[in-house]
Amino acid sequence: MSANNNNTSTLKSYVDSATGAVQNAVGNLMGSTGDEAEGKAKQQKAQAEYDASHTAAKVPGATVSAAGVAKDDPNRTAGSWNQTVGAAKESVGGLLGNETLKQAGREQNRSGQEQEARGQINDYTSGVGERLSGAVGSAVAGLTGDRTKQAEYQDRHDAGKTQQRGAELDIQKQTKARQQQ
Repeated sequence: MSANNNNTSTLKSYVDSATGAVQNAVGNLMGSTGDEAEGKAKQQKAQAEYDASHTAAKVPGATVSAAGVAKDDPNRTAGSWNQTVGAAKESVGGLLGNETLKQAGREQNRSGQEQEARGQINDYTSGVGERLSGAVGSAVAGLTGDRTKQAEYQDRHDAGKTQQRGAELDIQKQTKARQQQ
């Protein structure tokens, strides 16, 4: 990714939404339907940008977003696998009446959940750190006029954002699944 103004940004969506709200309100007060409509359009565009900024898709072992692709922490994949194998052992143990196999499956499932959570936390915190260092580095490089470094730091920011969004997506999915149980 290069540093361009087409990247989705949560901060930019907030600024655009506030600008649109002010323009809408001023247009309403002044009786200018054109300004009012333009303000509403800015707010809608800001909402679309906000939504795009928070959109990510999971593929096996990675996350894909508008900002790029980020590989998952290995603990996330291994933990998910251990949960699956553990649940299978627990089911087979239950069907066969084998309490030892059932308990071993339950323990492997629990261990897998913990392992996956460690990977999610690592991806989330690492993503936040990469976003922050990328944003600061890009700003400094922009001030010094170093466009190459600015693009490198923007890439770091974008990779961190994707990594963070992937962890958030998994955490939200797991939270929703627990609430449905």
